[in-house]
Amino acid sequence: MMEGAYMLEISKKIKKRRLEKELTVQELAVRSGVTKGMISQIENGRSIPSLPVLFKIISALDLAISDFFADMVREIVDEPVIIRKKDDYENFQKEDAVGFLYKRILIRDVPDSTIDVVLLTLSPGSSRPLVQTDALEFKYLISGTVVYNINGNLFQLEAGDSIFFNGMAPHVPSCVGTVPAVMLIIYFFAQT
Repeated sequence: MMEGAYMLEISKKIKKRRLEKELTVQELAVRSGVTKGMISQIENGRSIPSLPVLFKIISALDLAISDFFADMVREIVDEPVIIRKKDDYENFQKEDAVGFLYKRILIRDVPDSTIDVVLLTLSPGSSRPLVQTDALEFKYLISGTVVYNINGNLFQLEAGDSIFFNGMAPHVPSCVGTVPAVMLIIYFFAQT
């Protein structure tokens, strides 16, 4: 079983190495025999690869498996309270997204699950294709107005509203109005 924090680090390392080698996602897909969509989902933390797929990608990046994992260190947290200052939130982007500013607040493993807590700011006019994730998703709208397209069904959320759904359903939020919308997102990834 791979821990969620490890998976996040693996995703980052794959993307970093791909960019260092100046490869596109498509070029890595051809080299590894893994679909472009799967590589994009792995790099963006939306999917957890099987070991054979992971090893194919690592090999296609011209890395020895032992070298890829050599510097991975698990953060040990013994204290029951974890505080993250807002300046420590990690900015990240997801595929083909314009006007989406994600900030990872916290990612932790819990029994049988990984929880990823994210703050998303959606700009007016933001756009992204429908996506799927291997997680249950809880969204709480802090400010603004959002219309969520989930599998072709539209749901309008105002500040204070929340929504919970299976991320395997194709989905995308859109900011409605002239001010950015801010949303707290909690992803629940089942560990297998």
